[in-house]
Amino acid sequence: MEQVLIKNIPFSQALVMKDLVEYKEGTVISRTIAQRKDLSVTLFAFDKGEGISSHSASGDALVYIMDGTAEITIGEEKVLAKAGEVVVMPANIPHALDAVERFKMFLVVIKPQ
Repeated sequence: MEQVLIKNIPFSQALVMKDLVEYKEGTVISRTIAQRKDLSVTLFAFDKGEGISSHSASGDALVYIMDGTAEITIGEEKVLAKAGEVVVMPANIPHALDAVERFKMFLVVIKPQ
C-alpha cells in the first residue's frame, strides 16, 4: 500500500493556495495538508475577531499570511503580519494569533524527531 503524504488537495495541477480554504462568518476554518509526528502543514481562514489563544508547541512554526492581517503574539512581543509576510514562532514559546481583519495563513510546524 502506497503511503499518502499530502492530502486534501488535488494533485498534478496548478492551484491558488489562498483559494483552498474559505472564510466562514464567526469562525476559524482549517484544512490539513500533511500531518506526521514531526511535521504538520495546515491552511487556515480566520474571520475578523477570531483567533487562536496562547499556547506552546514543541516545534518551530512558520506562518505565511496569504490574505488579510493578523496580530501574532510571541512571548511578550506583538507582530502585525500582512498578506505576503512570514513570521516564525519559535518552539516552546507561548504564541497566539488574532484576526485584525479576516486573514488566511499557511502554517508549517516542524518538530524534533
